[in-house]
Amino acid sequence: MTFGAAIFGPEGPEITDWERAYFRDYKPFGFILFARNVENPDQLKRLCADLREAAGHDAPILVDQEGGRVQRLREPHWRQWLPPLEQMEQASDPMRAMWLRYRIIAEELRTVGIDSNCAPCADITARLTHPFLRNRCYGGDAVTVMDASRAVADAHLAGGVLPVVKHIPGHGRATVDSHKNLPTVTATREELDREDFAPFKALADLPLGMTAHIVFEDIDDSAPATTSRVMMDVIRHDIGFNGLLMTDDIGMEALSGDVAQRSSASIAAGCDVILHCCGDATEIVQVGEAAGQMTDAAQARAEAALLMRKSPTPVDIDALSEEFDDLLN
Repeated sequence: MTFGAAIFGPEGPEITDWERAYFRDYKPFGFILFARNVENPDQLKRLCADLREAAGHDAPILVDQEGGRVQRLREPHWRQWLPPLEQMEQASDPMRAMWLRYRIIAEELRTVGIDSNCAPCADITARLTHPFLRNRCYGGDAVTVMDASRAVADAHLAGGVLPVVKHIPGHGRATVDSHKNLPTVTATREELDREDFAPFKALADLPLGMTAHIVFEDIDDSAPATTSRVMMDVIRHDIGFNGLLMTDDIGMEALSGDVAQRSSASIAAGCDVILHCCGDATEIVQVGEAAGQMTDAAQARAEAALLMRKSPTPVDIDALSEEFDDLLN
């Protein structure tokens, strides 16, 4: 089966008749869930099963379960987590604590049918990093970030959940929120290679990645990475990422044009999959038409990514939780 080159966010906590029919016809690669889609564990399991049935394949179902502000599954049914940067600063063994945190999260996700998480966040935080991102990061230097990101990715894979490394090739220098405005980075190519790009080079073996809606002036001052052929070449060849590359949410206002124009530009630049999050039916159709079906290269990367979705390695979650609490206390 050739997949549709899109990942869609459904409208609500239950699949609609329209969605069922459209997803059956289009066969999107996967889905992404938000707080609007989440009520309780039983409902969430039903929704995941219904989405996969509609797509006609064992579609990956993604979520942003970073912990902290960006956490779609919350109390009372799921554990509440500190922002990642705060945990890194508090834990007596930060790297072990990060592995434990995301191994527990992976277990929570798999239990309800979610098998991909949009983490690790391999961006490097700095003094001027915009608050929308800052405490979602793992540290202020490349080595700390790459080590923590590897722990996060390994924990997900051990739990049967595909990690999505983001935001390639680096979002930490952004001083505005790309949900609302287009960030521009003026650092030199040498600085970017040495710092921002380094964690992504170290994580280039991961199965899934997400772009950054950011202009890097010293490399391509005319387009953000998501729609820049020059930046796609940097991601694929210089950074060496060969996993399936999805856009960040195509609905974010950092990008110009409507969602169809943004989607077409992203595919033309070299993105494999369009990520569309808001659940609006009209936009879903527009994105589907613009993205079309996966190219042969994207399909091969998609199939390779899905082969990394293994059954979880059995663990004692209560014991892991106790160890995690000890490291924080």
